[in-house]
Amino acid sequence: MSDTYTLGVEEEYQLVQPETRELCGRAGKVLAAAQQAAAGDRVQPEMHRCQIEIATDVCGDLAELREELQRSRQVVIAAAEQQGVAVVAAGTHPFSCWQEQALTDKDRYQELAQNLQQVIRELIIFGCHVHVGLNGDQFRQQPAIALEVVNRCRLWLGPLLALTANSPFWQGADTGYDSYRTELWCRLPTAGPPPHFQDFSDYEAFIQSLIQSGVMPDTTMLYWDIRLSEAFPTIEFRIPDVCMTIEEAVMLAGLVKALVRTSYAEAVAEQPYPAVKSELLKAAHWTAARYGLSAELIDLKQAIAVPAPAHIARLLAYLRPALEAEGDWDTVTALVNQVLLQGNGATRQRQWLQETGSIRQVVDGLIAQTAAGVAPVAYV
Repeated sequence: MSDTYTLGVEEEYQLVQPETRELCGRAGKVLAAAQQAAAGDRVQPEMHRCQIEIATDVCGDLAELREELQRSRQVVIAAAEQQGVAVVAAGTHPFSCWQEQALTDKDRYQELAQNLQQVIRELIIFGCHVHVGLNGDQFRQQPAIALEVVNRCRLWLGPLLALTANSPFWQGADTGYDSYRTELWCRLPTAGPPPHFQDFSDYEAFIQSLIQSGVMPDTTMLYWDIRLSEAFPTIEFRIPDVCMTIEEAVMLAGLVKALVRTSYAEAVAEQPYPAVKSELLKAAHWTAARYGLSAELIDLKQAIAVPAPAHIARLLAYLRPALEAEGDWDTVTALVNQVLLQGNGATRQRQWLQETGSIRQVVDGLIAQTAAGVAPVAYV
């Protein structure tokens, strides 16, 4: 049996009042409208009432994933329009205040808020999670190999974040970061880059120590930038901001799938790789969050700073055999080059502000780009 890799994507969206462009806590009504349209589990609630999440079905290739994302965004946008709400895909809202956002009435979220207090109250952020599976449930059947894949993939998370950074503004101000969402998220005790593990028993012992010490009640609250998924037999990448456009999400998924395929082949062949410390990974992720594609990124294999376009080129060269094997080379390289040319989401948001002088018009641009490639649907 040849190796067959599958994809699934979760995206978190902002719900916005169209007239004021502010966040609005109408997720319950939008969710009900989506469910009435037979969306099933495709649309789900999130931590705050101004948020809503979609989850695609399992996809075999990028063309199928693109269709799934189009369908998912279509369902949410149509349900939101029915409730007089607009939908935005960005890692933070450009100006709405966290103080005005209410928590979703769900036990899990209430417990998180009780435990983490102010950090949760301020956590009005929106991410994208990409799941990659292998031959059904092979990653669950071979957890030691899956962990080795995570060990290797973690070295390339920085450029993925730089390409997808999409949260430059916070409460009406330019933060100076391309992904300020990353800085807000990393305050959680179990968020950020995962450690390097010697083997699966080392991993299990560390997880158990987190539970026994009371840091987390169970593994569902392990929020690393890449992790072995508990809910699905997949490796889950959690580092990106939600992508502004469907095409950027397809680009991200193609890179992630190729990275898992490459790392799996290296793990099976027992090829050597550097056991980079989490502290250096944290620095690499901070650099990607701070500068995006506009400065240098950290090449973790060599522990040197490299201009972002050059590091992205290294990533593409490293993944080329896997991208070609999946039939994705032309699609992914074209999408990456488009982002390098026009800038990531953060760059484009800043350009809109500079061109219009209005941060509310930045929200207008985000609404339009979130719906790009989505066919309009009218519910009756």
